[in-house]
Amino acid sequence: MALPLALLGPSLVFLALFTYWPVAEVVWDATHEVTRRGTRFVGLANFAALFADPTFQRALLNNALYAIGTVVPSLVLALAFALALNGAGRVRALMRAVFFLPVMIPLVAAAALFLFLFLPGIGLIDHHLARLGLNGANWLGDPDLALAAITVLTVWKNAGYYMLFILAGLQAIPDEAKEAALLDGAGPWQRLRYVTLPALRPTFAFVGVIALLNAVTQVDHVFVLTKGGPSDATKLLLFYIYEQAAERYDAGRAAAATVVTLGLLAALTALSLSRSQGPEAAR
Repeated sequence: MALPLALLGPSLVFLALFTYWPVAEVVWDATHEVTRRGTRFVGLANFAALFADPTFQRALLNNALYAIGTVVPSLVLALAFALALNGAGRVRALMRAVFFLPVMIPLVAAAALFLFLFLPGIGLIDHHLARLGLNGANWLGDPDLALAAITVLTVWKNAGYYMLFILAGLQAIPDEAKEAALLDGAGPWQRLRYVTLPALRPTFAFVGVIALLNAVTQVDHVFVLTKGGPSDATKLLLFYIYEQAAERYDAGRAAAATVVTLGLLAALTALSLSRSQGPEAAR
């Protein structure tokens, strides 16, 4: 018994210091208020103030729209890329490297690149629109367009990453299943619907969880491009937490927002994993 504990000891200490203790501290901060006289227990008051804050409500809505706008298109594009590039060949290997290249670019650098694309009037997008006789737009300064602009950046950045997982899932499908479908006279669409997609269900569940985590934790591009503006149009949950903690020095509300965010992520992750099991999960 002593040897297993000794081998697990360093990992347990690491988890306690960098996972469990921070979580416990966040929960503690979420139920307390720091005053000049010290720390005071306030129960759920921070959560009540949080949900009454219109800015938090806007951040929650923005993050929901951002998650839908990034997760679904990214997975669809990743599936399309994987289906097109599955198999051997130098051209396919080269194209896989090309589609994966955005993943290698740091998010801050990618945001700087897209800032040059989105500049109103002189940006690359508006330049080419002007050559076609079309008017450009203030992509990052218009509240109706800013969230869509950072969504496009995220899809471009992440689709190639998710493609790798789907490629691995495609290559794990048994050849017997594909051959049986061909012998039954199944066309490309039928093979995709009845063979490929059911076999990829666990892969999509795993990649979906990663995509949801990215939709909440990736905010570097928001700092570079919009800083949450204009008019809070791109303020996401993590940016809201940063703003409350680092700019307003409201540790209680920031901790409460963190707890709510982690709870939402845990619920969505559990839902995604349970649905990936199909009918067997209900038995």
